[in-house]
Amino acid sequence: MSFTVHKDVMVAMRDGVELATDLWVPDATPAPTLLVRLPYSKDLPGLLGYGLVPNLFALVEAGYAVVYQDCRGTFRSAGDFTPMVTEADDGADTVSWVLDQPWCDGTIGTYGPSYLGFVQWASVTASDRVRAIAPCVTTTDYYTTPWYSDGGALSWHSIQSWSTQMALAEALRQLGRGTGDPQLLADLSAMLADPQPHLETLPPSHQPVLEKVWPWWSELLSHPSRDQFWQDLSVLDGCEQVTVPALHIGGWFDIFAANTARSFTALRSRAGTAEAREGQRLIIGPWDHLNSTGIYPDRRFGLTADAITQDLTSEHVRFFDRWLRGRADAENSAAPVKIFVMGIDRWREEQDWPLPDTSYESWYLHGSGRANTAAGDGRLSPDAPAGTATDTYLYDPLRPVPTLGGRIMLPTTANAAGAVDQRPAEARDDVLCFTSAVLTEPLEVTGHVSLTLFASSSAPDTDFTGKLVDVFPDGRAIFLTDGILRARYRNSLAEPEPLTPGEPYELGLDLSITSNVFLPGHQIRLEVSSSNFPRYDRNSNTGGVIAEESADQVTVAVNRILHGPAHPSRLILPVIRR
Repeated sequence: MSFTVHKDVMVAMRDGVELATDLWVPDATPAPTLLVRLPYSKDLPGLLGYGLVPNLFALVEAGYAVVYQDCRGTFRSAGDFTPMVTEADDGADTVSWVLDQPWCDGTIGTYGPSYLGFVQWASVTASDRVRAIAPCVTTTDYYTTPWYSDGGALSWHSIQSWSTQMALAEALRQLGRGTGDPQLLADLSAMLADPQPHLETLPPSHQPVLEKVWPWWSELLSHPSRDQFWQDLSVLDGCEQVTVPALHIGGWFDIFAANTARSFTALRSRAGTAEAREGQRLIIGPWDHLNSTGIYPDRRFGLTADAITQDLTSEHVRFFDRWLRGRADAENSAAPVKIFVMGIDRWREEQDWPLPDTSYESWYLHGSGRANTAAGDGRLSPDAPAGTATDTYLYDPLRPVPTLGGRIMLPTTANAAGAVDQRPAEARDDVLCFTSAVLTEPLEVTGHVSLTLFASSSAPDTDFTGKLVDVFPDGRAIFLTDGILRARYRNSLAEPEPLTPGEPYELGLDLSITSNVFLPGHQIRLEVSSSNFPRYDRNSNTGGVIAEESADQVTVAVNRILHGPAHPSRLILPVIRR
């Protein structure tokens, strides 16, 4: 199908600010229209197609008009960029403009990953004219991801690296206008090339290079609790107001994995219309935020793991054909849920999430109090312990446990994200390892993983981390999923409470989601510690404002994990037996 491209159409928002917009309009009009709003430059849409984004030209070939727009304050658009603050109004205004164009048939949908998903959710909270959305590797709750976490710790690597990337783009923009600072551009380029010194800076909030570009940097760090600032931005809190079908796409190793699944589940049961509840779909593969090949140096998931083999462009076309064109048969053969089951490395269709036949089974922590390192005596068993023991370790914020793969947004090396071998971390004496016996039968774990710890600390606040690992017969300890709890948020993310030093508490950790079959010959391992840096910021152990504390203010915590009949610390696995 032939089409016409219109570049840099300036679309006025309600306050008069104009946003640069590109149009791909098929010759056969009026046509249903798909809108993409992004802060990464509309002039390079192909570069965003890292396997999860549909092919723009295939969408036009399928008869859709496609609109790309630079978000306010980015690239060719006017105004100032502040994350999320104006996206609802700008999205609603752009939707209204598109629907008024003669080449649009009056129906509109949206798609795109990461921040492109943020703006989709923002648009549907401000406009009832969007018919369907396809948010990918994104979130409906900006506190729990990307800025902080389900356990209240700051998602340090994600926000620092993303903010640096965006600051570099803004510095280039300013130079192009003749108002920029070449030294600032050089400083930001150096930060991206070697982020480690900046990630290790204490206090974390002291990022003078970023502060030169982004006045909002300190504002976001000044809300460490999930207070009204974050609640007002949350779409998840108001699921009943959402009235659009959504195609949710995520990855097991993506920073947004848990929220992708949580959004699907919440909207499937609580969206504002029957059509919206019926129209939720979920696809999750063995991918991280930027890598959708399923290939990691320590673990390869096979040829079908690559998103390209799943033809997500056709998935988008079928989805939009159903909800924008009213073709009821377009998705008749599609199950609501499609997941890649690791271990057996196969795709599988399901009817709901969490899987209806999930059995939540406890695996208890055992040992005589010497679980430090993988060579210790920590054991993991479905049998409740008869004996009582306490495992002790020191958490030193100046000697944090390093992040090894997992859910990192912008890796700088080939093994920085995803399914990475955890053995270097498991050799540390501040990492407790609890390992099952060698399995003789396959065990499928698919769903939301959680951890209950009975723990105490010498500090008024500290962190506790949990990590689920698949131990291969050759010794590789491959990351599956993890989580963190900042102890001050043990009862509420909005209302922190200090610990009483030395007093044991029952703590619940959300370890996010996974789908993995532990094969015969493998072992299940749980790692417990108090840091995962730089994935999360380091708790200073003082109970103070962590973002503002310097290196000479932090203190070492003595942390203890209790297990036994009176303190049944346990890993809760979502087991599927079929």
